[in-house]
Amino acid sequence: MTTTRTFRPDRPADRAAFGSAADWGLLLIRLTLGLLMAAHGAQKLFGTFGGQGLTATGKGFETLGYRPGKVFATIAGLSELLGGLGLAVGLLTPLACAALIGVMINAMALVTAPKGLWASDGGLEYNLCIAAVALGIAATGPGRLSLDRFFPWGRGGWRSAALALGLGGIGAAITLSL
Repeated sequence: MTTTRTFRPDRPADRAAFGSAADWGLLLIRLTLGLLMAAHGAQKLFGTFGGQGLTATGKGFETLGYRPGKVFATIAGLSELLGGLGLAVGLLTPLACAALIGVMINAMALVTAPKGLWASDGGLEYNLCIAAVALGIAATGPGRLSLDRFFPWGRGGWRSAALALGLGGIGAAITLSL
């Protein structure tokens, strides 16, 4: 005789096997932000998803003062691509978040902040949201539905958040000073 057991969210063993609502919510946030940022990086690097590709993006970076533009476009594109993919799957989450935070700090400093807050005016609203979500994920951790669940940094916390913000800020400061 075979018995079929139904999932009951009030049963701790079932919750542990299926993941909590918080784990699924973090997965949704990580996948959405991570895959969109990875695609944004692919636009810069490869010209996919309607992007301009590396040569045109490099010329755009040169108009912003980044010299050589193609090198800085490559750094930005790789940061978005690899940071986004790492965030999506929850791998090396603090470093993935640092990559995205660093790119967003640069975007805010040189492009959007002078135009104010609102994205409708070309302001920093969008970049600030991306950086805040990345920092929030570093602080909370990527959740149990991630590859980082087996590692100490997979639980988030103040150290992970400080690492993500610190490395992202240092990377942005170095880039902005060159």
